[in-house]
Amino acid sequence: MSSTKHFDLVNLEQDLPTTPEDIRALRQHRAVAPPGWPDQLQKLVDQMPPDVVREALRRRKTFEGCEPFEL
Repeated sequence: MSSTKHFDLVNLEQDLPTTPEDIRALRQHRAVAPPGWPDQLQKLVDQMPPDVVREALRRRKTFEGCEPFEL
C-alpha cells in the first residue's frame, strides 16, 4: 500500500485543539511533589547501608569522556 500524499509532523494547535477549560483542568490535576519530599528522600537514603550507597554512587553514569559543549 502506498500513498502520494505528503504528511507533515503533528500540528497540535490544529490536530489536538484545547479549550481554556481543558487547560484549567490539566493545571488543576497536574502532579505536584509533596512538601518536604527532599527530606523524605534523604530519610530513605539514610536507612540504606553505607556500602550500598557508596556502590550506587560508584556505578552511576557520568559524562566522563564525552565531548565538551557550551549552552
